[in-house]
Amino acid sequence: MSNIENKLMISVSGVRGIFGKALTPSKALEIAAHLGIFHNRGKIIIGRDSRTTGPTMMHAIISGLLSVGCDVVDLGIVSTPTVLLAVEQSDAAGGIAITASHNPAQWNAMKLVSKNGLFLYPEDAERFIKSLDEEIEYASWKNQGKLFQDNGAIDRHIEKVLSIPYIDFEKIKNHHYKVVIDTVNGAGGLISPKLLEKMGCEVIAINQEPNGIFAHTPEPLNKNLAQLEEAVRTNKADVGFANDPDVDRLAIVSEKGQCVGEEFSLLISENFVLKKIKGPIVTNLSSSMASDDLAKKYGVDIHRTKVGEINVGKKMSELKSPIGGEGNGGIICPDVHYTRDAPAGMALILAAMAESNKTVSELADEIPHYYFAKDKMKVAPKEMDNILSKIPVLFKGFEFDTTDGIKILGDKYWIHVRKSGTEPIIRVYVESETQEKSDRICKETIEKLLK
Repeated sequence: MSNIENKLMISVSGVRGIFGKALTPSKALEIAAHLGIFHNRGKIIIGRDSRTTGPTMMHAIISGLLSVGCDVVDLGIVSTPTVLLAVEQSDAAGGIAITASHNPAQWNAMKLVSKNGLFLYPEDAERFIKSLDEEIEYASWKNQGKLFQDNGAIDRHIEKVLSIPYIDFEKIKNHHYKVVIDTVNGAGGLISPKLLEKMGCEVIAINQEPNGIFAHTPEPLNKNLAQLEEAVRTNKADVGFANDPDVDRLAIVSEKGQCVGEEFSLLISENFVLKKIKGPIVTNLSSSMASDDLAKKYGVDIHRTKVGEINVGKKMSELKSPIGGEGNGGIICPDVHYTRDAPAGMALILAAMAESNKTVSELADEIPHYYFAKDKMKVAPKEMDNILSKIPVLFKGFEFDTTDGIKILGDKYWIHVRKSGTEPIIRVYVESETQEKSDRICKETIEKLLK
């Protein structure tokens, strides 16, 4: 058995592992019990994506929570942003989204939610991780928790998206857009087509059944979306959208049947919102330089955080930022909530199209283009710090940003090297003015680090 299979990843991003190896039902029960105590045995809201291991995980987690006296509200199969919004709109003490997001089907995870509807702040997550060493004090027979079902969370989420105040939904409806939506047999099949129909779109859904048997590699990257590109071309659709299994990331295919790149989900949204609401934008260190160009265009500040939704969302909340997110297709629309939300992102993209009378290709062409190369190094966890320690020597003379891993700042390019918070890998991202340059720098960087 490999080290990766054995490794249960516990971090500020939650608890993640390969089911039946590192992440077992008994481990999920134990962690859930600890979380219930951490949240003072209050009400906990849970929801899951469509993974085949989801029911097992759900029952184990419910058992753990009930056993320490927490009342539990089960939302069923829902998107992660639906869970987060449900917690925010309730009197719950916290929540758990049972999902491994874009990871392959053999993985599962527990994303831990605070009472404000955001993931645990890093400092709270660290306190929770330390609490896992404490003995669990189970509730007595008289103080066991109660289990409730809530089947309305998806509709409430849709209603919140449809109430974004600066979007003219009638204009969207009047265009009768033909939209292809690929939900990769994840939780998106239950929310994304329904939302699109409510916006007056003709919807062509592919891989809609939420059965957890992912039709293709679930991360919504260009290389994984050939089926969606073909469906847009075949159906002569106006746009194609792709969700990841837990529906917090959005990828776009243009009317030409071509992926525009995951970065442009956020960039088109920023360009649309900043025309209406001036305010600081927030994104992470690995997102495109084009956000800096847009901030300059609209005369607003840009703030960059560590990679991770909670870091961006927390900063946006502090600054009252009107739009932000992560360059992996993670759009955060505060008028819905301060979390990545693909359904909200689809509404923003359609609104940008409808109010400008432009196609996706034309909207993308309005934004400065830079080119990414993204790769990763699978290395033993104990070797990660050794590899990162080579960077100051190998790139002597460069300016560094050490907010999150090490970002090497060159002339018209950057290299970001950081440990993943969700997998036992080191990620290497490069952005420059040409694809050839980015690819070359990325390859050379990895070769140097692995020597």
